[in-house]
Amino acid sequence: MPDCCSPGSPRYEGVFDDRFAHDIAERYRRRGLTAPEHRIVDHLAGIGLADRSVLEIGGGVGEIQLELLSRGASLATNLELSGAYEAEARALLVERGVTDRADRLVGLDLASDGDRIAAADFVVLHRVVCCYPDSERLLEAAAAHARRAVVFSHPPRTWFTRLSVALSNAWMRMRGREYRGYVHSPRAMYGALERAGFGIHVLRTGAKWWVVAAARA
Repeated sequence: MPDCCSPGSPRYEGVFDDRFAHDIAERYRRRGLTAPEHRIVDHLAGIGLADRSVLEIGGGVGEIQLELLSRGASLATNLELSGAYEAEARALLVERGVTDRADRLVGLDLASDGDRIAAADFVVLHRVVCCYPDSERLLEAAAAHARRAVVFSHPPRTWFTRLSVALSNAWMRMRGREYRGYVHSPRAMYGALERAGFGIHVLRTGAKWWVVAAARA
């Protein structure tokens, strides 16, 4: 699954580079959100976005944040460890006229630098846990920063996704790339959020992406 995630550290810029960011931005301009992204946005809009803040981890060019802002969110903050998306993201913010309601932070890891990152009503992680080696630690940090809910996506743990990721990782090794993808245990990921006091609800299943909502009990 070569499109698995947004960059998770500087080493990802060799794979998720400026060209990749440009392609994602252009796809969004032409086609809008993907089906999993729509499900994330629709769920949060259904809860209520007015006067609510959103923290997105690894949001890339920010297409989910733009849609949430258009539906009433008061503030959207994007956290990235790579700067590859910034030019395209800024251009989209200007086009939508929402630069005053968006913030982008580069170089902070939520799991390691959580004390430097403000909490939000909602925390979103789309195509992110599959890039992070310790998904439980990342989701625990997301839970600690979410006042109301965490919404995230993950690939299903099937033979197909595990084979796809293994082949992708082998290809990356052959090319001398440091990027690696992961197909984490859903039970372990859900358990990390449940231990933090969240109830789990699977919003969408699919061959490539499942979308999961975790609300504070």
